[in-house]
Amino acid sequence: MGLALAFLLRLGLLFSVKWIMGLTEPWIMVMQKGFSGRDLILLGGGLFLIGKATFEIHHKLEEDLDPETVSGSKKVKAQLGSILFQILILDLAFSLDSVITAVGMVSEIYIMVIAMLISVIVMMASAKSIGNFVETHPTVKMLALSFLILIGFMLMLEGTGQHIDKG
Repeated sequence: MGLALAFLLRLGLLFSVKWIMGLTEPWIMVMQKGFSGRDLILLGGGLFLIGKATFEIHHKLEEDLDPETVSGSKKVKAQLGSILFQILILDLAFSLDSVITAVGMVSEIYIMVIAMLISVIVMMASAKSIGNFVETHPTVKMLALSFLILIGFMLMLEGTGQHIDKG
């Protein structure tokens, strides 16, 4: 359900990309530095990624040390709405630049829609096996969470006007 909603969000971004690309005018000034809507989206997405990954690392380490959690007597149920919201925020943070890049590369919007649909189908087909692999290999999970912190930091830097060479 989260991937389907993320797909709809990406389609919305795709169809409103002209508006998003126009978010370059400063909305607010902080210490004589102007921040546009795009900058604020990048900053917010970066902060969210850093916070979420840090929380997950902390939860994983504390969970392993908490005797009540290890024995199974203390269980936390995640709420579906919260999970879906987090998926959408993560997807927004990751997809803003890629959607803008896609529009610059391809002039036919239907090609981009088909590419997005294929990518969601691939993600849905592989999500369970990748999820199982990550759950059985905790070092891979920690590496992925550390990578999210790095991406969050890069998004925040780009939101402040610093260009980061992704190569």
